[in-house]
Amino acid sequence: MIDEPDAPALAKLLAKGFPERTIDYWSHALEALARRDAPAGYPRFGYLLEHEGAPVGVILMIFTQLGADKIRCNISSWYVEEAYRGYASLLIAAAVRHRDVTYINTSPAPHTWRVIEAQGFRRYCNGQMLTIPALSRWAANARVKPFDALRDYGDSLSSQERALLTAHAERGCLALIVHEKRDAHPFVFLPRRVLKGLVPTQQLIYCRNLADFQRFAGPLGRDLLRRGHPTVLLDATEKIPGLFGIYLPDRGPKYFKGPERPRLGDLAFCESVIFGP
Repeated sequence: MIDEPDAPALAKLLAKGFPERTIDYWSHALEALARRDAPAGYPRFGYLLEHEGAPVGVILMIFTQLGADKIRCNISSWYVEEAYRGYASLLIAAAVRHRDVTYINTSPAPHTWRVIEAQGFRRYCNGQMLTIPALSRWAANARVKPFDALRDYGDSLSSQERALLTAHAERGCLALIVHEKRDAHPFVFLPRRVLKGLVPTQQLIYCRNLADFQRFAGPLGRDLLRRGHPTVLLDATEKIPGLFGIYLPDRGPKYFKGPERPRLGDLAFCESVIFGP
């Protein structure tokens, strides 16, 4: 397993394996994992492969407790130096050995798709949809307000949802509540750039159900538009009825392995949130 003293050498190795990211980026990512509490009995950082005391392979892992008896792990940044690629399968085998954990891979490179499928991972998302939600129809009695960690939402928000919204807001996400009569519907968005970095957008990170976004797309979109965010990017397996936008097949496909198929509309505590986009 990775320990905190391994961080400087691993940041250099990750920058070598993912040259689009700097050493500072990976140092920040490892610091974020160091500050974050992992569920008891699971690695805080992930696993490494060593040769003569130096790291030659790494896989970062973000474990999250979901409710009383569910654990999800976002597998991220898997890299092994070319001379040691023969041991890469041992590294991933060690990483996914917990049968009670649902493992997800939210950013696999195209050249790795066949490899992770051979390891037993299955797709649960085929692409993404770039939407203009302000063009969707209005929802009666729906009002959009920023999430307030000090406000009492009663039974409309569970304690787990309140903690989720608070944690994501602290990491720079936009946490919104759609009020409908006495009900509160939570949404979390992360600033991103798409289409080769030319178009700023907000990525849907969390909602209770993707149908909630379809239902409240109009009021959410108009609130986001007033904030200067005309588009929203969300995971989808096909073009979603009632939403204006374009479907992008094979863009951002996502895989899972484990007891529970992840649902669309829930990327809480994923690598983009923890490490930064």
